Amino acid sequence: MRTTPLAALLLGSLALGLSACTVTVRPNTGLAVSSSNLITRFAPTKGVGANYFVGEAVSFNVTTRAPGYLTLLALNPDGSANVLAQNVYVAAGTTVFPRPQDGVTYNVAPQRGLQLVRAIFLRVRPTTDLVLGGSYDNGRWNTVTNAYVAPYAYADRDVQETYLYIR
Repeated sequence: MRTTPLAALLLGSLALGLSACTVTVRPNTGLAVSSSNLITRFAPTKGVGANYFVGEAVSFNVTTRAPGYLTLLALNPDGSANVLAQNVYVAAGTTVFPRPQDGVTYNVAPQRGLQLVRAIFLRVRPTTDLVLGGSYDNGRWNTVTNAYVAPYAYADRDVQETYLYIR
């Protein structure tokens, strides 16, 4: 079978077009966290990368290997951040946030786009509160997290991140 220049051009264009569809997933390498995997699962209840509409309630499943203290942070599409839960004691196993005893719901609010949510787990009770303010890019988001977990032993801390889309 002989390839004509037109067929070669079409095959090349097809290959180039398909290569643009490749999705690469990599961990957030800017975090100085632990390799102990204290958090074994962290995801919105509808699944990682799920779509949520403005006003819709969202909750998160967090599974840990050990008891400890959990902080949940949201990085909004506009770069602002807020604390969803801070230094909350959790037993080993799965906890759904918000918990019934929290007396709150997490409702999706505008800005539309990618919403990052980070879980910070410490086996020991935190000695400081995480204070957020201003606008964050990925570098500053990591810097604040690293500064918060730095005083704790590597084996006693873990940070995981998940995401969802606000439509």
